[in-house]
Amino acid sequence: MSTNNREFFYRKLHSLLGVIPVGAFLIVHLSVNYYAVRGEEAFNDAVAFMESLPFVYFLEIFLIFLPLLFHAIYGMYIVFQAKNNTSTYSYFRNWMFMLQRVSGVVVFIFVVWHVWDTRIQKMLGAEVNFDMMADIVASPIALIGYIIGIVAATFHLANGIWAFLITWGITVSPRSQKISQYVSMGIFVALTFVGIRAILAFVI
Repeated sequence: MSTNNREFFYRKLHSLLGVIPVGAFLIVHLSVNYYAVRGEEAFNDAVAFMESLPFVYFLEIFLIFLPLLFHAIYGMYIVFQAKNNTSTYSYFRNWMFMLQRVSGVVVFIFVVWHVWDTRIQKMLGAEVNFDMMADIVASPIALIGYIIGIVAATFHLANGIWAFLITWGITVSPRSQKISQYVSMGIFVALTFVGIRAILAFVI
């Protein structure tokens, strides 16, 4: 495989994994977290249900961690070699291009932090439940950090969906791309509301 073909393949794979399964996992994760709005018991029941799924460790490794790892590592490569193209794209799209890269870096840092706060602590014997999350966001600095991380993640996914549709030849015409732009921003607003509403539910 030539260098150009390899680069093309990696970018297509990076785009695909960012939406499926990583993007799908983010939506599920935010949906589970939203049960916190209903109270401690509802959230703990939702977490227990997810952890009781058959082959949960297989699903976590092959449908979450490995795709996320590739998407993150290759995404960092894209961030540091990409340049804005003002002669080809509009001012708005160049801003979206830049924000996609910036949000990717923020999400990378946030995910490492979040995994340390939850999954690693679980491996060390802690229980992932409502009290754990309440303790994490009891610090105003941590709460602000989580809100920033959530907004960065939801934007990165929503704008990534817009790019995914172009990359995979689904939205070809300018009109279809314009429509998908509005749809992706609608997804951003909806997911951001769910994510922030959920994290604030742990502030007790």
